[in-house]
Amino acid sequence: MCFSASASFIAGTSLSAVGVATLKRTDTRREQPLAAIPLLFGVQQLAEGVLWLTFRYDAPLLRQMMTYLYTGFSHVLWPMYVPFAMGVLETVRWRKRMFAAIEGVGIAVGFYLLLSLVTHSVVAQVLGMHIVYVSPLFYKVPEVALYLTATCGSCFLSSHRFVRQFGAVALVSFVASYLAYSWAFVSIWCFFAAVLSLLIYVHIRFRHLRARHSFAPA
Repeated sequence: MCFSASASFIAGTSLSAVGVATLKRTDTRREQPLAAIPLLFGVQQLAEGVLWLTFRYDAPLLRQMMTYLYTGFSHVLWPMYVPFAMGVLETVRWRKRMFAAIEGVGIAVGFYLLLSLVTHSVVAQVLGMHIVYVSPLFYKVPEVALYLTATCGSCFLSSHRFVRQFGAVALVSFVASYLAYSWAFVSIWCFFAAVLSLLIYVHIRFRHLRARHSFAPA
């Protein structure tokens, strides 16, 4: 979370609880990777909460550990995981092949950014009310384009309307975050994406109700 330790811990705890509830409401194994997204965001936000505390109590070693944990989620996990989670839901053969191709893109950019995290030190700094992650390689245009292709573009390949809508909202939040907070973009967009992940619970919680209305007589 981009504002304070307490806000990060509240968001992380809430998202973790919602993530567990979402997983419990899945009907099939295919839904579980999608349902796990709020829980994963919860862990990421909790890591940033601990990171906030390292600035208050001057714990440089723990700060570096939490920096790498957080950026491991933001830079490495999400471009690999999102196309996988959305692709598992897919049943249309040609769409599944497209998801496999996008998953390849996500794995490639994820490993490239992992290499950059290992070979170039990542530094977390507090500017105003935001944590800034200094990772120069992440902000190059090719890397950002491939990252967006995996995390947002993959959603548009889905035959499920909710997945396409989720991808569209995530893309809009990316643009808004960058335009408003380019200096603290990683933290800000992850916050918005974490909030958006709550929509996954709403979708899974009420999908049967929507299905009944869809087939109700006029």
